[in-house]
Amino acid sequence: MKKIIIAACLLAVSVSVFAQSGTNSPYSQFGLGLLSDQSTGFNRGMNGVGFGFHDHNQVNVKNPASYSALDSLTFIFDAAVGFQVTNFNENGIKKNAKNADFEYAVGAFRAARHVGVAFGVLPYSNVGYNYSNTANVNAFNSTQSVNPTYSNTYSGDGGAHEVFVGVGWQPVKNFSFGANAGYLWGDIDRSVVNSYSDSYVNTLSKYYKMKVKGYRLTFGAQYTLPLGKKDAVTLGVVYEPGHKTHTDPECLVVSSNSQTAVNDTASYTIKNGISLPDRFGAGLMWSHLNRLKIGFDYQLEKWGSIGMPQYQVINNVASYSLVGGTMKDRSRFTLGGDYCRGERYRSLFSRIHYRAGLSYVPSYQTINGVDGPKEVSASVGFGIPIINTYNNRSILNITASWINRSATNLIKENTFMFTLGLTFNERWFAKFKVE
Repeated sequence: MKKIIIAACLLAVSVSVFAQSGTNSPYSQFGLGLLSDQSTGFNRGMNGVGFGFHDHNQVNVKNPASYSALDSLTFIFDAAVGFQVTNFNENGIKKNAKNADFEYAVGAFRAARHVGVAFGVLPYSNVGYNYSNTANVNAFNSTQSVNPTYSNTYSGDGGAHEVFVGVGWQPVKNFSFGANAGYLWGDIDRSVVNSYSDSYVNTLSKYYKMKVKGYRLTFGAQYTLPLGKKDAVTLGVVYEPGHKTHTDPECLVVSSNSQTAVNDTASYTIKNGISLPDRFGAGLMWSHLNRLKIGFDYQLEKWGSIGMPQYQVINNVASYSLVGGTMKDRSRFTLGGDYCRGERYRSLFSRIHYRAGLSYVPSYQTINGVDGPKEVSASVGFGIPIINTYNNRSILNITASWINRSATNLIKENTFMFTLGLTFNERWFAKFKVE
């Protein structure tokens, strides 16, 4: 009962302090925004790999089956903040943007023999951009040449995040399975504001809003095959069923003229217009002496079968409806590893976890009829033990990441991110003898 009360208190604190992870990417204006990898400190050092990983002193939310490996004597709480700098390059014009945000908060404990429980708050998607373009109308009247201009300003902010609780169980040796149950919530606001230098021309502005509401269920399993006394291979799989959410996207279209002060407003709503895709994941992790661990993950999200809300005017008839073909199925390939000489060594450098990873995401967005950006990323990380008079289980997780998004004739992005996380892992449930 004590564990459950502590978990509930920490979960409540996590929800209250959670802030949406920031982004300044124009690519976040599509779909539900930039999708988060939903990984914690030790995963991020390996660039998100984790379907086949399980550890006694880390919370691996990538696969709920891993919770069964948690240490029975400790309560784990893991939280992190992130700092990032992004460089944008379009036709030789460069801009920089900075962000700093609270990233995630998760916790876990062993509830019974071979049964682990986890909980927390994670980002699901991020939206954040503000840019404009200006062009000449090239009008001509009977008395003089005029050249009014028009501009479109695009802006958006918000995103979705998830609060979850999960359980993992190992019913027989080397095999475990588990599940996460989560609730999504968040606000996503986008707008396209049109204006002209000629005040006699009508302007047309569109405002999009959605309150994301919905559940998520993720199922996972892991099987470990020993390869002699020194090596082992773990296969991990995850599955998330797709479904419609209780999200009603709205669109407000305003036509106005500053000279006549006449405004014409049209409002549209799509009932249950947002769906989540089926998601499949599989990964392998090879372990040598439990010191060197190398893993490879593949993930597939079936966004291609889901229509997205879109405002259109066809044959002078305006509509706001779900349109297919704006997204394709999203794949992600990740390779990463972790090396630690051993937690029992006295030398600090022998007990540090050294991590690295690479990832590739092919284009899955369609922008103006062409393929959107592909994503290439890399990371390096360190898990540094915190040594005190009580134990040496807590870990400071430090990760540096590079993310590149690029597409032909579109904006190129280079993001450098620094994540600082702390895994509290104290012997809260150990019984001590008093002499």
